[in-house]
Amino acid sequence: MVQTLQILSIALAAIGMGLSLAHALELPGKRRLDEPTYRRVQTIYYPGFTVGGALGEPGAMLATLVLLLLTPSGTAAFWLTLAALACLLVEHGVYWVVTHPVNKAWLAGEGLRGAGGAFFGSGGAMPSNQSWTALRDRWEYSHVARAVFAGLAFLALVWAMASSA
Repeated sequence: MVQTLQILSIALAAIGMGLSLAHALELPGKRRLDEPTYRRVQTIYYPGFTVGGALGEPGAMLATLVLLLLTPSGTAAFWLTLAALACLLVEHGVYWVVTHPVNKAWLAGEGLRGAGGAFFGSGGAMPSNQSWTALRDRWEYSHVARAVFAGLAFLALVWAMASSA
C-alpha cells in the first residue's frame, strides 16, 4: 500500500513538474515576442495546462500528505516526504499568489464559461496598472520558481522511496 502511494505521489508530482518546467523552458523564446504575439500565445495553454494542473498538483499534495501520515516518523523517508510536501505547497502557493492573477489578466477578453470561467474567475484580483512586460515577467519567472519547487518535491519523493526500500 505504501509503495503504491509512493509511486502515485511521484507520478502526480511529475505532472506538476512537467507543466511548470515546460513553461520555464519557453521563457527565453517567449521573451523575444512582441506584445500582440505574446498575448495571443498565452491563450493556447488553456484548457490543456489547466486540466493537467488541476489533476496533478492537488493530487500530488493529497497523496503526499497521506503518504506522510503512513510513513514512520523520524525516518529519512519521513523527513524527505515532509520536505516534498512543503515544496508542493510552496509550488501551489506561488501559482495562486503570483501566476493566477496574471492568468486572469491574459484571459480577461476570452469570454470563458463553465468550469474555465469559474476557475479563472476565482482567486486574487487581476494586477492593474502594470505594463505588459511586467505581467509577462511575473508570469514567466513564477513558472521558473514553480519548476524549482516542483523539481525539489519530485526528487525528495524519489529519494524517500529509495531510502525506504
